Amino acid sequence: MPLKKSKGNMYPWVTHTHTHLGGECPHRCSYCAIQAMAKRFPAMKDKYSGPLRLIEDEFKVKYGTGKTIFIENCNDLFAEEVPHNFIMEILDHCWNYPDNTYVFQTKNPARYGKYWDELIVMNVILGATIETNRDMRGISLAPKPINRVLPLIFLPAKKFVTIEPILDFDVDILSKWIAGTSPDFVNIGADSKGHGLPEPPMWKVEALIKNLKESGIEIREKHNLERLMR
Repeated sequence: MPLKKSKGNMYPWVTHTHTHLGGECPHRCSYCAIQAMAKRFPAMKDKYSGPLRLIEDEFKVKYGTGKTIFIENCNDLFAEEVPHNFIMEILDHCWNYPDNTYVFQTKNPARYGKYWDELIVMNVILGATIETNRDMRGISLAPKPINRVLPLIFLPAKKFVTIEPILDFDVDILSKWIAGTSPDFVNIGADSKGHGLPEPPMWKVEALIKNLKESGIEIREKHNLERLMR
C-alpha cells in the first residue's frame, strides 16, 4: 500500500499517514472509527480484526523526505499488548528515512520511555490521547487517564495532547492535568459519529480552552468541536 496523504478529520499539520500494524487495537474504545469502518468495508475488517500482526508489504513503502508522517494512525503502537519486536521493526523503517518528522500518538505514553533511546535519534512529535479526567470504564480498556498524564510530565520531547473525543470532565482537574504536562500544543475535538458518549456542555469546553490558553498553551480546535460549541 502506498504512503497515504492525510485528509478528512486528520490533523492538518500532518502530511501523510502510514500503518504497518494489523489486527484489533487492544484498547477497544467504543467510539473507535477504525472498528466502525471495519464493520462496513471487508478490506478494513480483514486488516484490523483478529490478533495484532505486522503487514510485511507495508515495510516496502518508501517515505522519501520532507514529510510529517503519522505512524500507526489506525492502531496504538505503544499499547502494552504490542510485542517489542513489532515496535522495533516499525521504528527501524522510520530510521531508514531520517529526513522526515514522525508523529506517534498513544493512550499508553508510559511506554514511550522504554523506547526513548530509539525515538530521540529521529525527528519526532509524541502525543497522548486524554479524553477526560474521569473513569472510562465501559468506554475504553486503555490505561486510566491519570496514568497517561503522569508519564507525559517528564517526557523531554516535542509533545502534544489530544482531547478527542472530548468526554465530560471536571474543569479544574483536567485543566491542571493538561497544563502540568507542558505540551507544545493541545488538539481538542468531539465525537463525529454519534456514539452516545457522555459529552461536556459548551461552558466546560470554553472554560478548559480559556484555562489552557492562560497557561500559554496553543489550542488547535478540530472542526468537529463546532457541534458542542453552538
